[in-house]
Amino acid sequence: MKKTLIVLLLLFLPAFPVQLHAEDPPPPPNGGSTPVGSGGTPVGGAPIDGGLGILLLLGAGYGGVQLFSAIRSRTRSAV
Repeated sequence: MKKTLIVLLLLFLPAFPVQLHAEDPPPPPNGGSTPVGSGGTPVGGAPIDGGLGILLLLGAGYGGVQLFSAIRSRTRSAV
């Protein structure tokens, strides 16, 4: 009986989602318009240059380690 009740609860509880209500975010300080810089370009974007460079370096390093270990294991198995 306990097992049947647990199975039924696990099947039917996701059908009744619990809704959480959050507060609205505060209004932007400039009244809602997009801030514009001196050249007419929007200000406040997220820069991706530094993170992208780090990600590429980490990927290249990981690939280098994998290549080194593959060459190393191949030379050991040939001997």
